[in-house]
Amino acid sequence: MSFFQLAKRRDIVKRSLIIAVIVGTILNLINQGDAMVDPSKFELIKCLLTYTVPYFVSTYGAVTAIMHQNK
Repeated sequence: MSFFQLAKRRDIVKRSLIIAVIVGTILNLINQGDAMVDPSKFELIKCLLTYTVPYFVSTYGAVTAIMHQNK
């Protein structure tokens, strides 16, 4: 299987989404905590990237582990 075929597997997508929500939320609280006091400081792009990065890191790690295991 190719990298992208593995990345679309249901179990990998589900696990990556769970990790992205947990890690992304923690990072958003750290990075944009002041936006809770002053909502004008909230930055949507930063927020979206903060969830996207852990998703892709988790997916990459899972897929490369499977590919290495299947050698």
